[in-house]
Amino acid sequence: MDNLLQQQRALTRYLRDPEHQTPPVDMDVARVNVYRDLVFNNVSQLLSGTFPVLIRIIGEQRWGLLVRGFLREWRAQTPKFGEIAETFLDYLASSPQVLRDGEWPAFLLELAHYEWVEMVLQQSDAEPLPPTDQGLLLERPLRVSALAWPLAYVWPVQRLSPDLQPAVAPAQPTLLLVRRTADFSVRFAELSPLAWRLLQRIGEYPVLTGREQLHGLAQEAGELGNASFMDSGLALLQQLHEDRVMGPTS
Repeated sequence: MDNLLQQQRALTRYLRDPEHQTPPVDMDVARVNVYRDLVFNNVSQLLSGTFPVLIRIIGEQRWGLLVRGFLREWRAQTPKFGEIAETFLDYLASSPQVLRDGEWPAFLLELAHYEWVEMVLQQSDAEPLPPTDQGLLLERPLRVSALAWPLAYVWPVQRLSPDLQPAVAPAQPTLLLVRRTADFSVRFAELSPLAWRLLQRIGEYPVLTGREQLHGLAQEAGELGNASFMDSGLALLQQLHEDRVMGPTS
């Protein structure tokens, strides 16, 4: 049993890091390398469906470095294939050595997160918000749909491509709304700072009514008492409600 355990450990070390580990003794190297390639290719293919833009930007060779580093350095705890991409994000966020070797785009982590969000929302078991009366938007506390995510990025992740790779981050953040529609398609839209802050406030102050949220928003913007600001805020609430992004609590 001790010998079997030693062989298993030697095998897993080699499968994770064949460049620095040796195959188990008394095992046929050609057969072991079949498993080596299967493990690497399966993980690479599993992840590549989630990060297609990232792969086009950095190229297949450097993508292979990320996958190999992930296999070598990280220990995924989930048995679910659908959660491996999130584990890969955790790996990237931990600043592994592979990201310190060579030149990598400064936007790499944000782009990976942006692409991951689409997959998560497509697979989410969350229920959409039920139909509600638009007339209650000002009178009731509000809630944001679990299928609508307001996001803020340093980089313009929605526009990145092999032909657009900025070296310097823009002065203003990229504010986005990502939501899943009734047909399970995922849509991305840019948000104004006002809309993004409104959705953020709903999460921060869930007991406030829609009217109270708009008053708080107006105060933050230095527009308290401005009737035009309140009218614009109400129109924003109505549009977000129509898109099933948020709604009044029952």
